[in-house]
Amino acid sequence: MFVRAYGKPKSIYGVFDRKPGDPRTTHYCPGCGHGNVHKYIAEAIDEFGIQDRTILISPVGCAVFAYYYFDVGNIQAAHGRAPAVATAVKRARPQSIVISYQGDGDLAAIGGNEILHAANRGENITVFFINNAIYGMTGGQMAPTTLPGQITTTTPTGRAPEREGFPLRVSELLATLEGPTYIERVALFDNKSRMRARKAIRKAIQTQIEGRGFSLVEILSPCPTGWGMTPAEACEWIQREMLRYFPVGVFKDVSAARPPAGVASSRDIPSPSSPEEVLALLGLENVASIASAPSPHERDVPARYRHPRLKIAGFGGQGVLFLGRLLAEAGMRQGYHVSWLPSYGPEMRGGTAHCHVTISTEPIASPLVSRPSVLIAMNRPSLERFEPEVIPGGLILYDSSLISTHVRRTDVEAIPVPATRMADQLGSAKAANMVMLGAYLGLTRVLSIETVIAVLERTVENRSLRDLNVKSLRAGMSTMSAR
Repeated sequence: MFVRAYGKPKSIYGVFDRKPGDPRTTHYCPGCGHGNVHKYIAEAIDEFGIQDRTILISPVGCAVFAYYYFDVGNIQAAHGRAPAVATAVKRARPQSIVISYQGDGDLAAIGGNEILHAANRGENITVFFINNAIYGMTGGQMAPTTLPGQITTTTPTGRAPEREGFPLRVSELLATLEGPTYIERVALFDNKSRMRARKAIRKAIQTQIEGRGFSLVEILSPCPTGWGMTPAEACEWIQREMLRYFPVGVFKDVSAARPPAGVASSRDIPSPSSPEEVLALLGLENVASIASAPSPHERDVPARYRHPRLKIAGFGGQGVLFLGRLLAEAGMRQGYHVSWLPSYGPEMRGGTAHCHVTISTEPIASPLVSRPSVLIAMNRPSLERFEPEVIPGGLILYDSSLISTHVRRTDVEAIPVPATRMADQLGSAKAANMVMLGAYLGLTRVLSIETVIAVLERTVENRSLRDLNVKSLRAGMSTMSAR
């Protein structure tokens, strides 16, 4: 006997363990359309058998926590930048199925330029655009799609076109471009409209699978909380108000005329296939000294120092970001997987700055270092702020010239280095970052000093400054020779 079993799609987690609170429910409000759209996307992913190569890009907005629910690759982008991130991912991993999931405040406002140019280029990505005519997550402010006369927290008397302009019809706008392949607007207010949305979502993903170019589905979705309505009233409002300004339908479909993947076109972009080609793209094809720098054997590095996850922090102007870049590039030259993520305040010089660096023999899942195994602190605020984050058994190097206090933790290895004083004696206190780097290399032997010097010679054009950096680097190493 044939039995049909109904349940969550495989590409949706059975239990939402990543989500705080009840792992069996979503964080969406009752009546919200995101749950429907999530289901339709996951069903299509399952039907096409692409779960293992799907990457979902979610920026700021109500869907920012899509990774709670989708058991696929997930990347979070900055506000409005999902099409740019999706473009990079698709070009770097052309066999992946890349989905950008955006709301109207994200896509049509701060991300308007991003979606316009991604569509115009005809990027082979799929975009799902949730249009609920409001900023739902941040308090119900007016969005680019807010209807004329619609009341929001920032238009308490209703949107006035003469004051706030007219709503953007995104599907109609993008359909005028030559680049897009498939653009359709659907809605979520009854079973018939939901099934049409499900069909459109499936077609948009299929368009990408076949390599036919850019596709976007705009979805008119209820937002009962933001609109101050019941779920039933919200569905009625879509039919009564939104459809008058945003009619549903296919605005462009040239998928039959677009060549599928594998057919040469003028838009094909060759990708580098060897380390030499990558170096050429970076303008480093003639830097033989870096490529030939000796690599220390992994077993020469003490076990407790292998695969470091570093946080390097100090004042703006102390060169902490440059220190991190040197480590990352030198690690790359020695065949390691590396990542470097800068973080600095708006003050720049004189303000706080820190960066995250990972050096590993394995691929790195995320560049963010929330629990460092190594902290290099160039000033007291950095030591006080990041000392608690270091893992037990980790390493802390701090500039004892500027930090009069001591490391409070007893479960870490703490090493004072008078970096600023040493650098000043060598010619300039600005080279304190190189003293700290030398001390770190001398202690851990994670990278060879020859590789770091080769990177320095390529990076620093001023001869006297380069010589000072190398001298300071070697001085820092010498402080660890007696340990």
